[in-house]
Amino acid sequence: MQDHNLKRLMDAGLHVTINSDDPAYFGGYVGANYLACQKALNLDQEDIRRLAANSISASFLSEKEKARWLQKITTYQ
Repeated sequence: MQDHNLKRLMDAGLHVTINSDDPAYFGGYVGANYLACQKALNLDQEDIRRLAANSISASFLSEKEKARWLQKITTYQ
């Protein structure tokens, strides 16, 4: 996991996200996936905030809902 290119892609300006695929089958719940990435790649709070914001921006939520969630992410301490 330490060799994953997620952080390099982020630093290059790409719009990347962390996801889970069929967590009941593979056991990869999204919260655990964020934690594993954070630990393996030494992601800081701003990196995690950016990943969360990317996921909202890439979602199928309405623009109003996206704005609401992005505001929450921006102001979360």
